[in-house]
Amino acid sequence: MDLSNLKPAEGSVKNQGKRIGRGQGSGKGGTATRGHKGAKSRSGYSKKLGFEGGQMPLQRRVPKFGFTNINRVEYQGVNLDTLQKLVDEKKVKDSVDFESLVSMGLAGKNELVKILGRGELKTKLKVTAHKFTATAKAAIEAAGGEAVTL
Repeated sequence: MDLSNLKPAEGSVKNQGKRIGRGQGSGKGGTATRGHKGAKSRSGYSKKLGFEGGQMPLQRRVPKFGFTNINRVEYQGVNLDTLQKLVDEKKVKDSVDFESLVSMGLAGKNELVKILGRGELKTKLKVTAHKFTATAKAAIEAAGGEAVTL
């Protein structure tokens, strides 16, 4: 074995074909397979996001309306029937806090939680959350539990 008969392993090198833009002798000189004129033939061309070939893009065709309040506070809702189901499945005993809701996948760790009043709660629970609806708070206290606001 010497340097004169070294070659790469079988299948490791693929034939790259014609080298584009390397003069007339390559058979791909001149326009370098880009065709004549137009944006795509130029160097530095990159298609803009949402570009539709000069047609009015969808994002500009569709009418805009409404208003988005940048100060809006979003809450992840958890209903009373969901809490009751957790008790029935013996996932919680006597208290439900934010960490337990996150660990069970009912809320994200960066979300705010609001307890909503759908369904009924039959078990005495100490519920800790960021916010409660009036009906949810009343239902928790009627069941003998307490609603703690974070």
